[in-house]
Amino acid sequence: RRKFCRPRGKGIRMATKTGRESGHTSMVSSLMKGPVQHARLYRIIDFGRTKRGMFGTIETIEYDPYRNTRVCLVKYEDGERRFILYALGFFVGQQVIASHDAPVFVGNAMPLDNVPIGTMVHNIEQAPKFGGQIARAAGTSALVLSRDDKYVTIKMPSSEVRMLPKGNWCTVGRVGRPEHCLIKLGKAGKRRQLGFRPHVRGSAKNACDHPHGGGEGRSPIGHKHPKTPYGKCALGLRTARLAKRSLKFILIRRKKKSGRPE
Repeated sequence: RRKFCRPRGKGIRMATKTGRESGHTSMVSSLMKGPVQHARLYRIIDFGRTKRGMFGTIETIEYDPYRNTRVCLVKYEDGERRFILYALGFFVGQQVIASHDAPVFVGNAMPLDNVPIGTMVHNIEQAPKFGGQIARAAGTSALVLSRDDKYVTIKMPSSEVRMLPKGNWCTVGRVGRPEHCLIKLGKAGKRRQLGFRPHVRGSAKNACDHPHGGGEGRSPIGHKHPKTPYGKCALGLRTARLAKRSLKFILIRRKKKSGRPE
């Protein structure tokens, strides 16, 4: 059954993926994801900032169970309310706008072509009119490096440097709550509440269940490189199609992390 949640004042629809009759929900079991999880209401976020040329006032800064940052409830001049991502520097009562000639201030949305070089941006469109898809996690941002006639060069949160069409929209600033990466859950029960079940190491399984399994005692995995449960390379395998058209826009590939192969 679908349930809807409405914020204070003039409501907007927020569809839920779970039933609200009980405190838990059933999910499709797969590897570490399990059938026990607290029910969550889904907030519809305006990633595209499609309310153009109209000022909005931030009413509240709220918790969202589906993302690691906060969301802001914005009331526009015509009375409509929408949720947007919370960025560092937001405060209740602040006015934001999405416009081609918007001032370069935290929370304002504009095309990449109008953003000064050296500005931190987030919620960037990867393709025109598809809404923001890049740099939406807590504490992330991208850096505008240069521009030409058709494209704007940005440095992604992963350190990758790539070109994007200059007509793509973005939001000025950095996504809020950068301390998310420092949070320690503290107990296994908190992990279970987030929907994760216990994870069994592959080396503790039988050979018929995992490539790392089998052997006598604490045997090595028996492979030169770690494998996934399906037999593919677990570290460093490139998953993008070689013929993908967007690969030609990558100028500098991301740097490897923690000594892992690229």
